[in-house]
Amino acid sequence: MTTAQLTAIDATVDKTNRLLSEIEHELGWPAQRRQQSYSALTAVLHTLRDRLPLAEVVQFAAQLPLLVRGLYYEGWDATSAPAKLDRAEFLARVRRDFPFDVEGGTEQVIRTVSRVLRRHVSSGEWDDVLATLPVELRDLLSD
Repeated sequence: MTTAQLTAIDATVDKTNRLLSEIEHELGWPAQRRQQSYSALTAVLHTLRDRLPLAEVVQFAAQLPLLVRGLYYEGWDATSAPAKLDRAEFLARVRRDFPFDVEGGTEQVIRTVSRVLRRHVSSGEWDDVLATLPVELRDLLSD
C-alpha cells in the first residue's frame, strides 16, 4: 500500500470517529458508548437510504466519508427502493435497529444523527435529501 492510500484510510477513520464523537457529544454520552453511536448512525442512515429515491441515495452517499459510505450501503437492496415509509414506520425502523433506551427516545436519536450528518455534507445536498421526502419525514429530519 502506498503512503497516499494509508493517508486516505487514516483520514476516513478520523472523519468517521469525529462524526461518532459528535453524535455522542450531542446526546451527552461518554466516548465509551461508541457502539451506541455507531448503532444510532447506521440505524438512521439505513432507514433514510431505504426511503430515498435511487438517484438521491447515490448523490447523498458521494458526500459521506468513505468508511461511513460503506456503512450506508451495507446490506442495501436497491431493487426494493424506495420504501414508502410514513413517520411511524420510519420511527419504528430506526427503533428496531437501535435497540437502546436513551433520553428523548428514538425521535431524539434521529434528530441528533441528522443534525450531525447535515454538518458533514453540503447544505445543497441535505436540502435535496429533504426535498425528496414527505413533509412528516422532512420535519423529523430537520430542526
